[in-house]
Amino acid sequence: MSDNNIVIEELVTIEEWKKAFPVMNQLRTHLNETSYTELVKEASLKEGYRLFALFSEDQIAAVIGFIPMITLYNGRFIWVCDLVTDKSTRSKGYGEILLTHIEELAKKEGYECISLSSGLQRTNAHRFYEEKMDYDKVSYVFLKKF
Repeated sequence: MSDNNIVIEELVTIEEWKKAFPVMNQLRTHLNETSYTELVKEASLKEGYRLFALFSEDQIAAVIGFIPMITLYNGRFIWVCDLVTDKSTRSKGYGEILLTHIEELAKKEGYECISLSSGLQRTNAHRFYEEKMDYDKVSYVFLKKF
């Protein structure tokens, strides 16, 4: 996709993943570059994780990572694991452009829906998903750490 100096590309090499780390780290603050690249590599190999970046003026402005999944609840679907826009480029529509691109990709690849979770504290993100992207709030996600 290319429009007004905006390009969306899939990131597939460790070097490309590292270039996306400064943006991803704004969402995944608990990761350092090494743990991030190790997790992306393992998730890519074992789970089919894919990472895309939106470039504006040759700089990464937003990233999205997702996994194709199958559950009895959703059937074949895309689970968005990570979506973040760089803090310096927020409110320019980049998240909407990137998520719409993945929605179109999912439809083309035969998936039935896209699903994601969003932290309870992320009220601006919730407004974005519900009001701008027309997502429905359908469940709570529960977590138990060991």
